[in-house]
Amino acid sequence: MPERRSPGRLRPRGRLRPGLPRRVLGAVGAGVAAILLWLALVAPVDPALLSPSALARLPLEGIVALLVLLLAPAAARAAAAVVIGVLLALVLILRVVDLAFEVALGRAARPVTDWRYVGSAQGLLTDSVGRPAAVTGMVIGAAVVLAVLVLLPIGGLRLQRALARHHGGARRATMALTVAWLLCAVTGAQLTSGVPVASTSVADLVSSHVTQVRAALGDRTTFAAQVGVDRFQGTPGPALLQGLHGKDVLVVFVESYGRVAITGSSLSTGVDATLAAATARLRGAGYASQSAFLTSPTFGGISWLAHSTLESGLWIDSQQRYDTLVDTQRLTLSAAFGKAGWRTVGDVPANQVDWPQGKAFYRFDQLYDARNVGYAGPSFGYATMPDQYVLAALDSRELETPGHRPVMAEIDLVSSHSPWAPLPRLVPWSALGDGSVFAPMAAQGSSAATVWSAPSRVQAAYGQSIEYSLNAFVSFLEHTRDPNLVLVVLGDHQPSTVVSGLGASHDVPVSVVARDPAVMSRIAGWGWQPGLRPGAAAPVWRMDTFRDRFLTAYGP
Repeated sequence: MPERRSPGRLRPRGRLRPGLPRRVLGAVGAGVAAILLWLALVAPVDPALLSPSALARLPLEGIVALLVLLLAPAAARAAAAVVIGVLLALVLILRVVDLAFEVALGRAARPVTDWRYVGSAQGLLTDSVGRPAAVTGMVIGAAVVLAVLVLLPIGGLRLQRALARHHGGARRATMALTVAWLLCAVTGAQLTSGVPVASTSVADLVSSHVTQVRAALGDRTTFAAQVGVDRFQGTPGPALLQGLHGKDVLVVFVESYGRVAITGSSLSTGVDATLAAATARLRGAGYASQSAFLTSPTFGGISWLAHSTLESGLWIDSQQRYDTLVDTQRLTLSAAFGKAGWRTVGDVPANQVDWPQGKAFYRFDQLYDARNVGYAGPSFGYATMPDQYVLAALDSRELETPGHRPVMAEIDLVSSHSPWAPLPRLVPWSALGDGSVFAPMAAQGSSAATVWSAPSRVQAAYGQSIEYSLNAFVSFLEHTRDPNLVLVVLGDHQPSTVVSGLGASHDVPVSVVARDPAVMSRIAGWGWQPGLRPGAAAPVWRMDTFRDRFLTAYGP
């Protein structure tokens, strides 16, 4: 009689083998860890080099890690594997941060100062997409960082165990990789232009950041010396800005208004048409205008670096320089106007908290922000209120008062701030009221999620936002009854690379607009071009040179 198999040994059809899910998860985890380890070793931080072929490299640091695990005493190999995993996890996080900074700000991260932007970035994200989405994004980001810090040491341990099991083969493979690396280094082999197969990517990354740290520490002394050199610091008030006496002067920053908006871009067609029409409309209203370009110290964001550069006449390209500057008594443009007798005003509609530097450093007599201009309408993404309302509120509070003291105001127009959605529309000036008229527009406009679903949509929304800001500014000039206006209108920085493209300049348009021919004749020697749109051949000045040229042109 045949032997019968015990019923306890039968496995019902379709049931997974015991331990199979665990083994599958382990294999998936090992695969993810291996990919992350490789990315930590070779992934580029330049967005222009992101491609599969850029990952086909022989990392010297990886070969060194293999040698360490093969040659270390047996008792120390597990600890060495964990340390290597942790270090590579930190390198991978640094790579991702650098890549994000390159995409957003056109530069690598700066460890000494950029950590101070965490709060600003959080606020920007909240204002742009709402608090729930912002919190969700930050939680996901934190979870990813934690996963990297856990998975890479685990990956290092798995690699160490595999090397122990196949010690002889691993030694031979490591020697072969070493020879291959040397051959590639000698021959300069490349699969992607500018990306050598023989990689020292980790060493280069660490070296560049060490150099940055040293440069930042040394720059403190250099910049402190520069702050103390100011040819206008001792100029008496009556000798300042004589060519503008009796004029109301507005310095208007149009957020993210960069060169890409008017030259070398498919999105420039609409903006060009807007500028051409705006120039004609201003001419019809009795205004003349001249334009050029300024090179901003920042790109894609951190607008206050540009504002402080224009105002101080110093190159403020880092948070460290900004923090040093605002603790000094450097003569700013606004302080020069105040010294010469103007009432000075700072209008920052995005601010929802106190800004002590506005009075302590810029020395504005009056500060307006989101809390004190009577706005009762909706926000539009980052913008707490539309540009049209910002200009109307300043007009009614400062410029329409009969016999008012001459006003100098620095104004931020932020409707063109990312995420460029939703966007407001112009309404009749008589209908503005407290801004409630804008309530339907916020709900009717495209959401940030919709706009950011494709680069082409982002670019189109950016162009539309610039057109709106320019039309609001021109419509304001047609509407205001102030006969003595002089305006400096400029961008603060180029938009992020999703709009500007990789390798874009830091140039932003700048225009001087006035009715009085005597005001325009003072800058005839600048060589700027007529109209609101500077052409490709227009002069390009560094933004830090503007203050001294302006004070000279309108001085005695």
